[in-house]
Amino acid sequence: MEYNSKLFNMEKKNSLVILMLVAIIIIATVVLVVLYFSIEPKTGEEMIKDNQEDVGQNDEMIEENKMTEDDSVMEDETMKSSGTYSDYDSSKLALADSEKVVLFFHASWCPTCRTLDSSLKNSGVPAGVNILKVDYDSSTDLRQKYGVTYQHTLVQVDSNGDLINKWTGSPDINSIVANIQ
Repeated sequence: MEYNSKLFNMEKKNSLVILMLVAIIIIATVVLVVLYFSIEPKTGEEMIKDNQEDVGQNDEMIEENKMTEDDSVMEDETMKSSGTYSDYDSSKLALADSEKVVLFFHASWCPTCRTLDSSLKNSGVPAGVNILKVDYDSSTDLRQKYGVTYQHTLVQVDSNGDLINKWTGSPDINSIVANIQ
């Protein structure tokens, strides 16, 4: 009789432990469901507004990084705009026979790419430098050829299209010129 009593008490304790675990799991599930449904997803307009704010911040960073007219690079004659900034065309690689050619892997959805694009259009490109804008999303063959895995990558090439130098993240033309070999 004493054995049956101990067995009954043990089963009762095990049942209570299992019941408590089930209750904890149910409460945790309810809390997670409430939290999940209480977070409202952003609308397309809100995401566009956030992206525009990011672009605005990048524009502010470019303004802060712009060199003043007193800086020696701006006084240099090579900074006068007579280089080119245009869309990629393989025939333009021949320019590398006498000038520098840099491929700019640009994505329209990339805020830093748009910032550099705007900077290049506004400030121009120095003499002897030709920057060719390559569509990052559609030019998979060029991305593979140069090992580009990140938009906003710049690749200096020779007239045969062979890689000379590769780097990422140049915020303006001065940084690009500093990386050209």
